[in-house]
Amino acid sequence: MMPSSDRSNTNTTTVVLGSGIIGLCTAYYLSESGNTDPDSIQLVDSSPELFRCASGLAAGFLSADWFAPSVSSLGALSFKLHAELANTHSGRTTWGYSQSTGISLSQDSESAIGGSGEDWLENGTSRAQVANHNRPWAEEQKARPQWLRRTQEGIMEVISREGTTAQIDPLRFCQWLLETVKKRGVRMHQPARATGIAKDTQGSLSGVRISQDGTETELPCTRLVIASGAWSPRVFSTLFPTSKTRIPISSLAGHSLLVRNPHFKPEEVDKEVCHAVFATDTLGFSPEWFARLGGELYLAGLNSTTIPLPDVATDVQANDKAIEQLKQCAKAMMLSIPDKEMEVMREGLCFRPVTSSGRPIVARIADEELGGVKTRGGGSGGVFIAAGHGAWGISHAPGTGLVLAELIEGRPPSAKIEALRLPS
Repeated sequence: MMPSSDRSNTNTTTVVLGSGIIGLCTAYYLSESGNTDPDSIQLVDSSPELFRCASGLAAGFLSADWFAPSVSSLGALSFKLHAELANTHSGRTTWGYSQSTGISLSQDSESAIGGSGEDWLENGTSRAQVANHNRPWAEEQKARPQWLRRTQEGIMEVISREGTTAQIDPLRFCQWLLETVKKRGVRMHQPARATGIAKDTQGSLSGVRISQDGTETELPCTRLVIASGAWSPRVFSTLFPTSKTRIPISSLAGHSLLVRNPHFKPEEVDKEVCHAVFATDTLGFSPEWFARLGGELYLAGLNSTTIPLPDVATDVQANDKAIEQLKQCAKAMMLSIPDKEMEVMREGLCFRPVTSSGRPIVARIADEELGGVKTRGGGSGGVFIAAGHGAWGISHAPGTGLVLAELIEGRPPSAKIEALRLPS
C-alpha cells in the first residue's frame, strides 16, 4: 500500500463513468476518505436526464443477508452503511428509509388469475375480501399489509428476520448523493460520452476523451472507474478497442408500476410501515410488491431478456402490453376502496446489469486486460469496474462504493470481495 502522501498527489485524477447509484456512492466515499481531493474527481454520464434507469426506477428494497456466500460480506456491509447514512442524514425524511418486513405469498393454483384478472372479482369485489370477513387469519394480522388482498387458500409467511430488511426511494437517495458530492467539489459532465483514452509518454493512462454538446475535450485521468450499469461492456470496448477482454454483463429489462396506496392516511405518516411481498405466479408472472413511505406501492417482477438495451437511458420506452399486465395485477392484488380509482403515479422500464454467475464485478482490471494500455501502480492509477449487481444494485451500492474507493486508493477493502473479480 502506498503512503497517504503519495495517494493524495495532485497528479492523481479520477474519472467515474456512470452517475447512477454505484458511481455516486463511489464518488461519495472517495471524496470523504481524506486521501483524495474531491476537486480531482469527475463524474461523466451519457444520459440527458439522470436516474432514468435502474438507479431511479428500481424498487429500493434492502437486505442484510439474502445473498450467496460470495456476496454476503458485501451485502452485510452495505446494509450497515445504508442504516448509518439514514441515521446521520435524516434518511427517513430525505429518501424514505424505513425498516421493512419481507413476506412470501403463495396463492392456490386455482385461485391465481389466468390472464385477465376478472376471476378475482365478483360483482366488483374480491373473493379474498369475502374470505377475510369470514376468516381473520389472526396470527398473520400483524404482518399482513393493509392494502393486500389474498385468497382464502393463500399462504402468507414472514420470511425476514427483524432488523434485516429495509426500504428506500432510490431516486431520492441518488438525488441526495449527487447534491452531496457536488457540494464537496466533485465535478459533473452530463450529458457527455466517453470516446477514448489518452496515454502519457510512458504509455500509461493519463486522460479520458469525452464528447459533450458536440465538443471533444480531454479530462485528466489516472484512475478510471467504469460504473455504467448494463452499459458497462459497451463503455469498456469503446475505450479499450484492442483488448480481447469482454465484460460478462448483460441486461435484464424490468417493467414496474408505482401506484398510490388507497389506504394511506397522511396524518399517520409517522406510524407508516413498509412491507415487501413476494408472490407466486399471478397474471403470468411472479409479482413483487414494495410498500414505501408516503403511500407508495411499487409493483415489479415482469422481466424480459429480449428487450434490447437502448443507446442511452432516456431512449427507454415501456411496453404498453406489459404495463397493462401490471395494472391488471395491481387491481387484482390490492385491497381497493369502493368508488376509488387506482392512482398510477409512474410507469417504468429499467435495465438491470446481470451476470451469469449472479455475482457482481467489483475489481481492478489488470493492465494485461487493457489491450496494451498501462496504468500507474498502487493508489495513484488503475482501471476499475463495479457493475453486474442484478436486482441488488440499490441494496449493495454503499458497500460497493466504499470498497471500490478503498481499492482505488490502494487500501484494504472493508468487505471480502475476492470472488467478485473480473472472470479471466
